[in-house]
Amino acid sequence: MASPAAVFPHGVKGDHLMAVLRRSGWEAADLLRAYARGQQPPYGYPPGLTVEEGRDGPVSAADRAVHRHVLQALARNWPHAPWGILSEETTHPDHRDHPLDQEWVWLLDPLDGTRDFLEGTGHYAIHLALLYKGRPRLGLVMLPEREELWFGLEGRCWRENRQGIGRPAQLSGRRRCEDLILVASRNHRDERLEALIPRLGLAGSRSVGSVGCKVAAILRGEADVYVSLSGRSAPKHWDMAAPEAVLRAAGGCFRHGDGRPLAYDSGDLRQRGCLIASHGPCQEQLEARARTAMAAIDPGFVL
Repeated sequence: MASPAAVFPHGVKGDHLMAVLRRSGWEAADLLRAYARGQQPPYGYPPGLTVEEGRDGPVSAADRAVHRHVLQALARNWPHAPWGILSEETTHPDHRDHPLDQEWVWLLDPLDGTRDFLEGTGHYAIHLALLYKGRPRLGLVMLPEREELWFGLEGRCWRENRQGIGRPAQLSGRRRCEDLILVASRNHRDERLEALIPRLGLAGSRSVGSVGCKVAAILRGEADVYVSLSGRSAPKHWDMAAPEAVLRAAGGCFRHGDGRPLAYDSGDLRQRGCLIASHGPCQEQLEARARTAMAAIDPGFVL
């Protein structure tokens, strides 16, 4: 699918950028699948899935390989491009020397859903988003185990297979809160989220790992709502930017429970609060129900 050049930084041709993203996206998927299966990784990366405990959870050799591969592809094609890059593998959330004050910034999560990746559930993804003045302009979400590459760009969202055949997102036709299906975290749940979910009054819920996998379920029409509730930890910018970009490009919504948009231009890289992603028609009702519920569950919690 063609991409309008006005979306991209000066001197960066849209067709060239999209071609590089496609190629590096599928190559990154090959890397993760090889590590997940205990096979020799392609492109000269070392074998063996070594795992260390990082600041916010496990960090594996697979994370590092994808981080390096994607950033090298961008640097090789645009060595002097006017953008900054933030990656989960190189940025401490408490640091203030990151490039968010630049007009154009890439946010990369080389492996969203590391615990699910290590547990073999298949619920993991690669996130890459291009921000312009603090707002996601382009989003890529790669699901290696489903062989799906999602793009969100200027009001259009579609998925591609390895042959480059694209299919547009197909949000569900459900229009009542009582009919909606929720996708919730497998590994990041606490008693407050368990108390909130039934108070939303939805039809049912599914446990899915990775924000990218959850949002992709909404884009396929298999689910309608995702809720993130921060506690001792909170998702970071790179967890949310690409999923937000693809969902909003499809016509969905991704906001705080009080209706505020997600912000990516502050020094704090954490996305705190109650974040609600949905296919759109019931967003305001969902936010109202979440506000009422959280006032009882955790008075004083900032949505």
